[in-house]
Amino acid sequence: MPADGAQPAGGSGAGRAVVAGGAQPAGGSGAGRAVVAGGTETADGPGGTEPAGKRGPGRLRDPVVVEPDPGPDAARDAERNPHALTPAQAFDALYAFCAPALVRQTYLLTGRRELARESVERAFQLAWERWPEVARDRDPAGWVRASAYEWALSPWHRFRPRYRHPEPPPSDAADRALMDALMALPAPHRRTLVLYDGVGLDLPETAAETEASTPAAANRLLHARETVAQRLPELSDPQALHDRLAELASAERLRAAQPPAVRDGSERRARFWTRAAIAFTVALIGTTALTLRTAPTHYEPPVPPGETVQGVPPHVAPGPLSDKQQKLRSKLRKELLHGPERLAPQSR
Repeated sequence: MPADGAQPAGGSGAGRAVVAGGAQPAGGSGAGRAVVAGGTETADGPGGTEPAGKRGPGRLRDPVVVEPDPGPDAARDAERNPHALTPAQAFDALYAFCAPALVRQTYLLTGRRELARESVERAFQLAWERWPEVARDRDPAGWVRASAYEWALSPWHRFRPRYRHPEPPPSDAADRALMDALMALPAPHRRTLVLYDGVGLDLPETAAETEASTPAAANRLLHARETVAQRLPELSDPQALHDRLAELASAERLRAAQPPAVRDGSERRARFWTRAAIAFTVALIGTTALTLRTAPTHYEPPVPPGETVQGVPPHVAPGPLSDKQQKLRSKLRKELLHGPERLAPQSR
């Protein structure tokens, strides 16, 4: 999958990637290497690119070979190749090349400026967490673009309080009409349209990035073009649509964060989740230990439920005393003071 304005070369250079507009890496067997070339010139478009076949030739400086994971012979390789970059420098080069264009592309996908910046920043944070994998990918820019698009089009954003209300629309009436037409499209159709008519990918690459078959991607593209043409007949020509998408994306002043801030945010997020996992593991071990300490060690039979005993007369409260009982009570009370003679035996 080519980068924004980059085309990876085929051949035997598996694991190589180009992070430059219009640059093609040379073939070879350098697995796990990435070529970051600067100083290219690309045509205007959303993110500074044009569709395939319409890009102008670019002037390319000497490529700089990036070794994301130096091995034990790093010192010897550094002496041999003084232009080798550290992982942080390679990440910063990729970010500086891709982030401005990705912010504008995700703005076309979402219609929200803040969400576009957040999506790109989140995608690059994920790329820094998995940098060895991204650095060895054939298309690092495409990897980051796919992550940014997935985050931007996540349906869970509608439940976030900050995104429940729409942002102010573009100031120009034509831009507002085009943005409304884009937002009326289903998310998969909108993504296909931006990739094909905005970024300039060809149909198989668009289908691969959207995880669809080529016929399905073609149908989505045709449906999206028809929907936009119904609302804006002047954009029925694909070239006119491409130019208007580029103008709409460039009309807004969208700035991405600085690369060190993105890397620091990624590392803070990794530390947070690591500590959370450790805390959860300690809590689970403590709960298990407490359960083992307090759990019974032998079987205790349950107490059977009570049963009703038959044949017992009901308890009746005593009633008033009769005359005979009252006389007996009076006699007993009198004799209790001194006691009857039979209780005080006399010696004889």
